[in-house]
Amino acid sequence: MTDTMTAESSAYGEAVRAVRAGELDADEAAELLIDLMTDGEILGLLDGDSPRLLLPLIPILLDRVPFVAGAVSRLGIPGIRFSDGGRGVVIGASTAFPVTIARAATLDPSLEERVGLAIGLESRARGANYSASVCVNLLRHPAWGRAQECYGEDPVLTARMGTAITRGVRVHTMACVKHFALNSMENERFEVDVSVDEHALHEVYLPHFKAVVEAGADSVMSSYNRVRGEYMDVNRALLTDVLRQEWGFSGFVTSDWVFGTHDAVLSLQAGMDVEMPLRLLRARELPAALRSGDLARATVLQSARRILRTCVQHAATREVPGPTRAVIASPAHRALAHRVAAESIVLLKNETVGAAPLLPLAPTTRHLAVIGRLAAQANLGDHGSSRVRPPSTVSPLQGLREALPGVRITTTSGRNERAAAALAAAAETAIIVVGLDQHDEGESVVTGGVDVGVLGRAFGSGPFRRVLIGLAHLASRFVRGGDRASLDLRPSDERLIHAVVAANPRTVVVLISGSAILTETWRDRVPALLFAWYGGMEGGRALASVLTGSEEPGGRLPFVLPTDAAHLPSFDPAAKSVVYDDKWGQRRLDGEGHAAAFPFGFGLGYTTIEHRLLDHSFDDTGGNADVLVTNTGDREGSTVVQVYAADVSIRRPVAQLLGFRKVTLQPGAETTVRVILDAGPTLQRDPATRRWSSRAGDWALLAGQHSPVSWADAARLRRPEGPIEGQAVSDGRWICG
Repeated sequence: MTDTMTAESSAYGEAVRAVRAGELDADEAAELLIDLMTDGEILGLLDGDSPRLLLPLIPILLDRVPFVAGAVSRLGIPGIRFSDGGRGVVIGASTAFPVTIARAATLDPSLEERVGLAIGLESRARGANYSASVCVNLLRHPAWGRAQECYGEDPVLTARMGTAITRGVRVHTMACVKHFALNSMENERFEVDVSVDEHALHEVYLPHFKAVVEAGADSVMSSYNRVRGEYMDVNRALLTDVLRQEWGFSGFVTSDWVFGTHDAVLSLQAGMDVEMPLRLLRARELPAALRSGDLARATVLQSARRILRTCVQHAATREVPGPTRAVIASPAHRALAHRVAAESIVLLKNETVGAAPLLPLAPTTRHLAVIGRLAAQANLGDHGSSRVRPPSTVSPLQGLREALPGVRITTTSGRNERAAAALAAAAETAIIVVGLDQHDEGESVVTGGVDVGVLGRAFGSGPFRRVLIGLAHLASRFVRGGDRASLDLRPSDERLIHAVVAANPRTVVVLISGSAILTETWRDRVPALLFAWYGGMEGGRALASVLTGSEEPGGRLPFVLPTDAAHLPSFDPAAKSVVYDDKWGQRRLDGEGHAAAFPFGFGLGYTTIEHRLLDHSFDDTGGNADVLVTNTGDREGSTVVQVYAADVSIRRPVAQLLGFRKVTLQPGAETTVRVILDAGPTLQRDPATRRWSSRAGDWALLAGQHSPVSWADAARLRRPEGPIEGQAVSDGRWICG
């Protein structure tokens, strides 16, 4: 239903008008609508509107039309009109932004809010009013197939970026945050049972969800997996006790699609409001359960109110009139995609070769060799539910040819290593583009662990069930994506790097990926190394602009790059049960004393910038730090001021990111940057009282350009006269460093 139809004279249109005019609040409007509805129409709010026969057509329809749930044409109720949108709208030919983890690497929430605004605008132009574009699952291990859809390993970074995109999306569509909760593996996502203690649950894996809820998220999508033995759609402890009662969430909860609902009645009672996207379990079971008394009418009405209240409130507050389709993949959105891609690129190495650093490319360059199987591919990332099909794309090779029209560029896929080495030897500089694509990682669309009973009673047991499960297991062996078996490059890519570097010491390696890639077997031989992610429709042009120096590499790692996969938590993609603790990523390396290849937050630029912490103010509610930033180089450049805390009284202090802020300075300029600090990483939650308090310890604060390698300097700054004035937290001390 279009904006125009919604505004027509109808019960729903009148309810929206009354809320917009201040004559009713959204709760009152929802009650008035419910009073006009039949029991069948009310129950229809609680699942998708499409019949189950459309199940095989979901992959085809997903990129053509919004999926609708709870529309009541008689009253003008448009229903929930769903579009996915983690890196752009999946309907039609829309703007493809860099994947979420690439945008996390910008460490720029203001830029992410602009991306959210663009995604919401294009979603609305496609007829959607509900966008599942906010994915804040924590990256517990980089082998997770859908790592590219998250904001990395840090709760504070994830919270800041997740709340930013939420603010942007909500201007035009309802924002859905997913996948709640503890969804961090792909192959067994339908079956895995996650065990977690209260400390890790509330202090590691949920803070970013809470932040997004507090930022105004309209909806939450429950995940497929189990937590502490219960599937998430029936997990009352999380959906009601935590999400609604402890956090005060007043929006509605939807299931993950098709196989995310395991019991029609229990899921409703637990707090899962809408079964998406088809008429499956609830359509079959709720009417009889309501008639028999097994389902209380009050429970049905509770979910109906949540859904209608949220929809009316959104419709009454969003901008009017709606956008035309001219906004889709518009020049402004393409320019935004380019900027985000450039600011996401992480420069990891840039050694001097001859008289100057290898990058940016010398303006006198006349011959480049561009090598690698990914050089001529746009390579936008996963081909699952988040796939975007833009009207055009730019590969790294095309981007370089456009940026350097006067330079001879020779190219090869690198399959023949000897030919690639000869090509590199004949050029002034060689650029190798290698990494991953949709075959190596992504959503595992077909797995063997689905509960096919949701499709009907005939599949609950017997031969139909066995046949369908068998087909699912068979198909799962052939589909692309899923969790990664290794964090290394393909062996052929590693051999290619060795061959090309041996032929030409002026070699740049560009990694394309949605998560960490180990570099130990070849990193020391390569003078220049960049992480370029799945860069979206303008990724090739953005990469060329960074390589040529017309733009800075603005990215910082949103995860740690270890020297050994053994330094990370264990990861078994076939596990049916896992334990999630508070030891992962950079924090695990810190706690166990392992040096990183590149620490969390690391990234170089084309200038040199110094940081010095001047002062800070901090308590249990948060605070701020003032940091003096000086550009000591000879060109404009950006940096991300990062503020970390750690308890230096323990043998191996563990860095906790409290805040960050991006700043750009002219050469020789200096400025004082105020960084807003999040108290969350320094707090602990009492499971009995649900109250938060400060952690004991001897705390130090450091400002830098990445996670600190050592806290020795901070420990030496400990002052015998006690804490800096106003900086006492609990029975610990705060030290400037």
